[in-house]
Amino acid sequence: MSIITVTATEMQNNFGKYLHFVMDGTEVIVTRNNKEVGRFVPKDASVSYLTDSLTGLLKGDYDLKHEKSEGLTEKYESVH
Repeated sequence: MSIITVTATEMQNNFGKYLHFVMDGTEVIVTRNNKEVGRFVPKDASVSYLTDSLTGLLKGDYDLKHEKSEGLTEKYESVH
């Protein structure tokens, strides 16, 4: 997968152009004041484990440290 970097102003002024890049499989990194502020990632390239790890955590009360620890323990328990 190819990656390009654009400024927020460039993205704003030419959104359609960069949307086509993403649709064609290119990741677009958006910067503002030389700092990365976001990424547009093609749907097929999105990281499923990230979305899977967030599922269910966004609703209700939860303890992030506990959830992370529990998830890592379940995932890597068989490795020990």
